[in-house]
Amino acid sequence: MRKTIAYSIANITQFKKAALQWSQQFDEVTWLDSNNHTSKYSSFDALLAVDGLTAFVTDTKNAFHDFKEYQKTTKDWLFGYLSYDLKNDVERLSSSNLDNLHFPELYFYQPKKIIKIIGYTVEFIYLNMVDDEIEEDFDTISSLALVEDEKKSKDIKIKMRIFKDEYFRKVKKMLAYIQRGDIYEANFCQEFYAENTEINPLKVFNKLNNISEAPFATFLKVQDKYVLSASPERYLKKVRNTLISQPIKGTAKRSKDTEEDEELKKYLSQDEKERAENIMIVDLVRNDLSKSATKGSVRVEELCKVYSFEQVHQMISTITAEIPLDKNVVDVLKETFPMGSMTGAPKVSAMEIIEELESFKRGVYSGAVGYITPEQDFDFNVIIRSILYNATEKYVSYAVGGAITAKAIPEREYEECLLKAKAMRQVLESK
Repeated sequence: MRKTIAYSIANITQFKKAALQWSQQFDEVTWLDSNNHTSKYSSFDALLAVDGLTAFVTDTKNAFHDFKEYQKTTKDWLFGYLSYDLKNDVERLSSSNLDNLHFPELYFYQPKKIIKIIGYTVEFIYLNMVDDEIEEDFDTISSLALVEDEKKSKDIKIKMRIFKDEYFRKVKKMLAYIQRGDIYEANFCQEFYAENTEINPLKVFNKLNNISEAPFATFLKVQDKYVLSASPERYLKKVRNTLISQPIKGTAKRSKDTEEDEELKKYLSQDEKERAENIMIVDLVRNDLSKSATKGSVRVEELCKVYSFEQVHQMISTITAEIPLDKNVVDVLKETFPMGSMTGAPKVSAMEIIEELESFKRGVYSGAVGYITPEQDFDFNVIIRSILYNATEKYVSYAVGGAITAKAIPEREYEECLLKAKAMRQVLESK
């Protein structure tokens, strides 16, 4: 059982920064920040969960089955992540590419302390065993002096897992699979990394968040492993018996010149190749949702709408579905995972080809971070535009990718990857 106490806050920006700084003392931290992006599907402005009472950690074998048992037993708030390679539990697939991050495949915990921010109201939602600490924690966060790390960062030497020529060669091989009819589309990704590197995860996240202001920003810490995410994409949300998926396919750069920026946005909205990519994934998501949905309830609410973010314009579609009230939430996740925007169509063939051609194990990248509520609702983002860090291994990684279709031009796809990588490189290289 939990106790909830609400407070009104005048300076919510200061409180948010202080709450995230305060959270760093704990081994498990999940911070979800909408950065003031609001829509009819918004549930909060920010959500913080810390200090696991229980946790469930596993590899891919029977992962969803065992997680389902943990979720049913706990019947409480759960926060954590699903790695991309849980595909191996969903389908007869495998992962053998290079993995230097060593994140578990699935990690969820039951937090003792949750702080929810909606407008100027802050709710402290604490387990009864620690509810006597609410007032003390509120006072601590409210009076916390924000600390800026003044230490000069060491040079970070970012390397590419594959170079330009190899990228072109692999994309051409993927195009050959498309021309042969094995797939229509696949998301091909590449890794950028730094070895023997130490970073201040909170400082890096704050920089990334400040320049991106993404609607599904995430700071996740589980012991020595970190996800620092400026994700613009929702994987899947459940509200009562409604599912909402919002895949992204289609990217264009921003311009500081207002007129040029509008032209770039208009060009993206009319680009046949980008629209075709998006529509293919919409069809895939519709098919995934239909596995859980009641008959005839899957609907495309928004098709190929262009949204503008700090770094890029993005083409986003919104698909909804109704599910039976007694449908288990973990089953819904399993039936739709991994998300179509990061795989391709047909889904299983695309994942097989991705495994063959990519040079790194995706792990948490293109997986999802989110939460499940005691009422069986949930919300998960897509882990893209994200920096992953293993502090013990001193290994930093970020990956970017794009959809390859029959109309793909390798040079343009490569340029799009560099555009998506810009924010992560900028925050890591800045001193």
